[in-house]
Amino acid sequence: MQDLIEYVARSLVDDVDAVRVTVSRDRSMKIYKLAVAPGETGRVIGKDGKIANALRVLIRVAAARAGEQATLKIM
Repeated sequence: MQDLIEYVARSLVDDVDAVRVTVSRDRSMKIYKLAVAPGETGRVIGKDGKIANALRVLIRVAAARAGEQATLKIM
């Protein structure tokens, strides 16, 4: 799942070396934290948050198929 997030984020931003994905747990849910270069956060969020919401849906679906719960936070 972490690789999927990195792949999508790197395809959206110019500074691919600044893309970082970390994983933490909050009870039974995995929280993926995506960090990009300060000027490129808007590219990952998208207009009206559409790209961010689409990423969150992909993560929730992939986690559900694995029998888990997950979410994405963009830093």
